[in-house]
Amino acid sequence: MANLKSLLLLLLLSQLVLMMHGAHAAVVTYSVSSLGAIADGKTDSTKAFLSAWSKACASLQPAVIYVPAGRFLLQNAAFSGPCKNNAITFRIDGTLVAPSDYRVIGDAGNWIFFEHVNGVTISGGLLDGQGTGLWACKASAKSCPSGATTLGFSSSNNIVVSGLVSLNSQMFHIVINGCQNVKMQGVKVSASGNSPNTDGIHVQMSSEVTILDSKIATGDDCVSIGPGTTNLWIENVACGPGHGISIGSLGKDTEESGVQNVTVKTVTFTGTQNGVRIKSWGRPSTGFARNILFQHVVNVNVQNPIVIDQNYCPDNKGCPGQVSGVKISDVIYDDIHGTSATQVAVKFDCSSEYPCSGIKLEDVMLTYKKPSS
Repeated sequence: MANLKSLLLLLLLSQLVLMMHGAHAAVVTYSVSSLGAIADGKTDSTKAFLSAWSKACASLQPAVIYVPAGRFLLQNAAFSGPCKNNAITFRIDGTLVAPSDYRVIGDAGNWIFFEHVNGVTISGGLLDGQGTGLWACKASAKSCPSGATTLGFSSSNNIVVSGLVSLNSQMFHIVINGCQNVKMQGVKVSASGNSPNTDGIHVQMSSEVTILDSKIATGDDCVSIGPGTTNLWIENVACGPGHGISIGSLGKDTEESGVQNVTVKTVTFTGTQNGVRIKSWGRPSTGFARNILFQHVVNVNVQNPIVIDQNYCPDNKGCPGQVSGVKISDVIYDDIHGTSATQVAVKFDCSSEYPCSGIKLEDVMLTYKKPSS
């Protein structure tokens, strides 16, 4: 009997080994280097990356696109689906570099763009947008391209981005638009505090998005939350420099989807323009923001730690004399501590026509820290 049990155990173990070996062997790997990519930072490797994507997308098995160490020059590249499998991983040990001449991709909208994909993971890597030249152009008031988003996802589901670094994006670093079930973890965003329109992570028209364990330093919002965002979870994020975490601007369009079920917890703002902010244009709109939780927030020398601004009207164009139609309700501020760089640490400038409702503050302790002369 003991021998029979041993035999059965051996058979079971061998089957498990075969299954594990089979599962491992089922993953196909495409190295961009073997498809012609050159890691010198100067040779255009776009075709090799698109070739790797084409092969991975056509594979019936899960696929890995491997980017080895080194610097790979990429023009704007669109990785489009739908694909024949729902498990494609970009494993990046190297750096992807945008063209040094900002005009090459400056009007492309996106530098690296994924659309209509399902089950894509980006693991590791550094994306160098080389945006400093475009920032200088904009600062000089010359005629300049608007700039490209470094990494964009549109109309896509089940996306994971982990351990990625985005450096010096021309415009937004990462945009999630029209997506479902997106997880971003261990992401690092880095750009100058005076770089224009370089939002760290922008989310809009998307649901079930989580942003975890990330560090964002940039010239605009660390995270910006646009219309149509639902069930967003942000936790353990460090922000600064930057403009804080902003819901909005909302209400730019008359007909607009609302924002609901947003949690922002365990975040630190250091030297930022704002902490947690909700802003809407001062004009009619069907938009709304509701069921928002800001919890466990530390402010270090933040100009405006808590802000609701419903009279946003840049350059006083298109909105003077009007009031915001965006309805803001059920917002909780819980355990918000630290120092304010201005004397007004909490500002609620709500719509006169649709006043804020259900605003709760619990354990809010902010101290004015006078700037040292």
